[in-house]
Amino acid sequence: MGSWITYGLGTENQDLPGFITICPTTSHGGANAFGSAFLPADYQGTPIGNVGIPADRAEIPFIENAESLSPVLQRVELDYLQSMNREHLEKFGHEDQLEARINSFELAFRMQSAAPQLQDISDESQATLQAYGLNDPDTKNFGRQCLMARRFIERGVRFVQCSHSYKWDQHGELRNGHSKNAKEVDQPISALLKDLKQRGLLNETLVLWGGEFGRTPVAQGDDGRDHNPHGYTMWMSGGGVKPGITYGASDEYGYFAAENKVHVHDLHATILHLLGFDHLRLTYPFAGRDFRLTDIHGRVVTDLLA
Repeated sequence: MGSWITYGLGTENQDLPGFITICPTTSHGGANAFGSAFLPADYQGTPIGNVGIPADRAEIPFIENAESLSPVLQRVELDYLQSMNREHLEKFGHEDQLEARINSFELAFRMQSAAPQLQDISDESQATLQAYGLNDPDTKNFGRQCLMARRFIERGVRFVQCSHSYKWDQHGELRNGHSKNAKEVDQPISALLKDLKQRGLLNETLVLWGGEFGRTPVAQGDDGRDHNPHGYTMWMSGGGVKPGITYGASDEYGYFAAENKVHVHDLHATILHLLGFDHLRLTYPFAGRDFRLTDIHGRVVTDLLA
């Protein structure tokens, strides 16, 4: 989804990637979770760290000028490298991965000055740091991710993804595990929403929260829940969403979505609509036909629109 949105909207900041993912998981699909699939590689997510690295140590790889070359010498070196890459393209024809690599080298050169400033939060007030929970060991990790998300959004990054630990997959120790998880994310999420709102950004920024699926309403073992893909909750805020409503409901057991069901394709169609797209017309030609993020499905859930 991040790749499709970046493909459709482009970027507002030529010195930063259009799609950034902060501390993404390295299991359960790894890079495929933020890759661009058959879209051009330019639109894949740029990872900052991974879920196993504390957010305050997560950095864009190789962003520092380790060789201490002057910008002039770097430009000469890069121009020579790019000339060889373009010569290869002229000789062998279109090659998506190489073209993306050429563009990524240019972006990386520009990012050397823009990205470190963004990750340096020393210019944030103590009140802001406290609001995001950076003074609390339980909330500081996800709090820093949310704060970085706001800073990237301010600079025109189109799509920013924050990732909490995958320990929500609670097959045991559910009470203790989910209590810990909720404590780690609730304050940072609240701070992000309030911060975006007071800066006038929430009305033009769509915030989406969700996991990979729900949990069963019946126990697994002594204190756990199994996977449930049939009914689960996601929420959205800002970006043209109607505030203060709950849409849809599960059956009386909490197992199946039963009322006002929203398929993932419907969710995607609605998100694209909120961002200014007709999901039927945002297409990319691949393997002989025009593909959509919503494939051949999807409807805009108008009840969710402000």
